[in-house]
Amino acid sequence: MLAYMNDEALAKTRETGKAHYWSRSRKKLWLKGETSGNFQMVKEIRIDCDYDAILLLVEQKGGACHTGYRSCFYRTVDGKIVGEKIFEPEDVYR
Repeated sequence: MLAYMNDEALAKTRETGKAHYWSRSRKKLWLKGETSGNFQMVKEIRIDCDYDAILLLVEQKGGACHTGYRSCFYRTVDGKIVGEKIFEPEDVYR
């Protein structure tokens, strides 16, 4: 998945070992999995050569995507679904 982090999200992620992100739409910090239970347990944090992108290597609990798929990248550019659906969103997000 792709998500945004600010300094607070990165600090909270490092402190807890669970992925935290900054929600640009809600303008607040969020813990991945706080609603769905599909947490991301951080195994390693890497930074790119320009120090402007972060890669989290995680153990994904359940699906990462809010649409119910294991990954947010579950479709090809032609729209073919190639990913695994883990849950039904209407059963998780009420």
